[in-house]
Parts: sequence; C-alpha cells; structure tokens
Amino acid sequence: MALGGVTLGYLGFEVSDLAGWQKFGVDVLGMGVAHQDADGAFALRMDGHAQRIIVTSGGDDLGFIGWEAETEEQLDQVVARLAAAGHSVTEDPGLAVVRGVDRLYKCSDPAGIPTEICVGCKRSEEPFVSKSVPSGFVADELGLGHVVVTATNNTLSQRFYTELLGFVLSDRIVCEIYGHPVDLSFFHAPSKPGSAARHHSVAFGGQQRHRLHHFMIEAASLEDVGRAYDRAIAKGVPIMQTLGRHPNDQMLSFYAQTPSGFQFEFGWGGRLVDDTDWVPTTYGRISDWGHHPPAILNSRRSRRSGGDHG
Repeated sequence: MALGGVTLGYLGFEVSDLAGWQKFGVDVLGMGVAHQDADGAFALRMDGHAQRIIVTSGGDDLGFIGWEAETEEQLDQVVARLAAAGHSVTEDPGLAVVRGVDRLYKCSDPAGIPTEICVGCKRSEEPFVSKSVPSGFVADELGLGHVVVTATNNTLSQRFYTELLGFVLSDRIVCEIYGHPVDLSFFHAPSKPGSAARHHSVAFGGQQRHRLHHFMIEAASLEDVGRAYDRAIAKGVPIMQTLGRHPNDQMLSFYAQTPSGFQFEFGWGGRLVDDTDWVPTTYGRISDWGHHPPAILNSRRSRRSGGDHG
C-alpha cells in the first residue's frame, strides 16, 4: 500500500540577475509576477497558487524545493517518517509566513538539496491568466510540474523520496544518447481513488552540475508549446533540445536554458498515472522522436556542407 505523499508546491531559485530572470519568467515562460520585494526578489505565479517560483539573489542554482502535503495529517506522517529515519527535520513558523503556507518543516535530501515540506499553500483570490500562454498551465492539484535533481547516491535518494516522502516509482530510462550513458528513475505522487497523478514529480540519475538538471512546466495546449518555442528562439534563449516526445510520460516538449544555466522543459500532453493498474517499465530510449541537441545538428550540417564542397 502506497504511503501518503506530496506534490510539487513551489521552487526557489537563487540567481545573479534578478531583473533578467523576471523578464525571462514573464516573457519566455509566460508566468506572472505575484509580488516583488524592495531588494528585487520576486515570486512568479502560474495557476491558482499565490506563488509557484520564488526568485532571490544568489549563485545561480536551485535554492530549495517545497513539497506540499494535502492535509495536516499527511504532513505529520511525512515528518514522522523523516525523523524516524534519522533526518534532521525542523518546524519553522517564521518561514511558513514568508512562504505563505500554514505549516512548514525544513530538512535536506541525501544530495544536500534544501527541502521544505508544508501544508496549506496560499491560493490567490484572482484567477491567473497568462498573456502568452492562452490555454494556461496544467498545475493546481497536480503540482507545479516536475524537477530532475542531482543525486550523489541514487539508492539513498530513492529511499528518501519513496520511503519517506511517499513517492512511487513510475519507470526508468536506461540508454545511451550521443555517447552519454543515461539511467534515470521517475517517481510520482500516489494517485487518489477516482483520480490520477502526474507521471512524475521528481526524477534523478546521478550528479548534475547544478542541484537540478531542469524543471518542467506543462501548457494545456500543443499550440502554446510551439509559441513558447518561438518566443525562446526570438529572445535568444539557448535551445538545449529540440521539440520531441518522451516514451514514458508522453510529454511533447523542448528544453532550453534559463538565465542561471540550468534548464527548463516546456511541454504538453503529459501522461497521468493511476496506481490501480500502473506497472513500472524500463525504456531503452530517452525519446520516441526529437529532443536533439542543436549543436549536434549544426555539426552534422557543417560536415555535410564541407563534403559537398570538397
């Protein structure tokens, strides 16, 4: 029987260019500014939550992950499991006020990622309407999206996210892509009776240069993925992987670089998981089609061009 789990409530990014990140969040991602502090720190919103991404000054990395429990009882269960497993977990009422939640506990995952577990994320009285993503984002009760985080020890990270936070294995991808070995594990929040969960809220497969490889946000229409792709290209955002579709979560998406160097995935059509009939699978490919690094395409184009003139 699955443990009671959590969904991705919010993310905190520490960045060196606050103004640049705000323009990126609004003009490229299509989010809205929820509020801004006197020091330039700000928060972005994308759905009914009052804030989803909190951006402060720092060294261009993931600052923290906020996991949201559905009920106080669920929160207490997660905290009890963390404490019983020997993790240092501390309630912080002051930080709860800052984050706009009812209750909040702090700890770290096995890779040292600052982790917050909370309940009662504040909702906005005004519905969110994006100026550049007309269909809106697939979030709300499914959570913000997903994150692919660094892991210094995959076994320890899997125990933390499954046995303690309550996530369930969705599947794995084990393959080689452009000469690089890939071994990724994907985890979802337990589905509730009569509903389904996002295919994965967290994934990992080894150590990354940053605390996260990427975060994913999902639009409610395919057209809005195309529009976001065009916006990223028009604004000079480096495209890291072209449009493509993954075999496991069926997400049609592209990857591009944030102003802080880590990536974001902008997608549509993600699969939902119902635990009553879900069977984890291991896939031997990262994509059914697409998701090519533009640098590879340009290199091949240059070689062909050189051959034509040789």
